[in-house]
Formats: sequence, C-alpha cells, structure tokens
Amino acid sequence: MVDWKQKLLSLLKSRALIFGDFTLSSGQKSSYYIDLRLISLYPEGVYYLAKVILDIIASEDVDAVGGPTLGADPILGAVAAISFLEGKPLSTFIVRKEPKSHGTGKLIEGELKAGSKVVIIDDVITTGKSTFQAIQAAEELHCRIVRVIAVVDREQGGGKKLQELGYRFTPIFTLRELGLK
Repeated sequence: MVDWKQKLLSLLKSRALIFGDFTLSSGQKSSYYIDLRLISLYPEGVYYLAKVILDIIASEDVDAVGGPTLGADPILGAVAAISFLEGKPLSTFIVRKEPKSHGTGKLIEGELKAGSKVVIIDDVITTGKSTFQAIQAAEELHCRIVRVIAVVDREQGGGKKLQELGYRFTPIFTLRELGLK
C-alpha cells in the first residue's frame, strides 16, 4: 500500500517551506512560511493531498467537502476528481470571504444542499479565522460539520479552538511533524 502521507510530507518539506521574515494573514510574525499553493497547484502534490484527505474521510458519511477560498480551492478540485475516479464522487463547495456583489450574490459556490453532512478543509490553520468563516457559512445552511481538516496546523490556537468547540479536527501535519517546533 502506498503511504500517501509520507510522500506528501517529503514533497511539502522540499517545496513549500520558505524561511525568512513573514507576516501571516493573522498578523503574526514568523521566520518561516508554509506556501501550500506550491503543493496544491503542483500535479503530484495535489494528487497526494487528495489521496490523503480521501483516506482520512473514507469511513465517514459525507455529502460534500468544502472550505475557504483561496487555500482550499485547488485541493477541493482534486478531491472531487479523484473521488469520482475512485467511484465515490463527492460534491465540493467553496466559501467566499464575502458574498458576491453581482450576479447571484452567493457566499457559497458549488452545490451545497441544506442539511448536508460536510467536511471543511483548509490549507494552513493558525488562528482559524478563515476556517471558522467556512464553518459558519455551512452551518447557516443547517449543514452538519462531520470533520475539519487542515493540511498544516501551525499549533497557534486555531486547531485547539476547533476542538474546544466540539469539532473533530484533524491536521494532516503539525509543526512538530515538519520539524519546525
């Protein structure tokens, strides 16, 4: 059996860790940046991501998988495609930062039906702000959040807060696993 998580970890360490002085979206300063788009927009990387996520949720009763734009967008596309190829198609959805000001004015893009059982996916979680926005949007449609997955938990409070609020939070990797803590 292929260890998709190990393949993903190796790729993440070689392609997505950048060292320097950075300001994160949370406003916090960091001496490293985890640029997951270098994985999620890379054919091999996004394939590994989709395989790992589908392995995590294989035994879950899930109707749809979604998350906040922009971090989750390419991951969700790969999850949709691979789930279809594997004969277990999952619908996906993307939550905008704010509703469109034109057209349909949607906050959620995709076919998310009210009352669905969903998994929320985000790329990197620090404080969890964008993850919580996606959760709130799905819950406003009376969806039940089955699990929340982050590719990387920076272990700076967001993951812990999700757990404290009763969400099943699964980080694929933590800073410790990346050798950064």
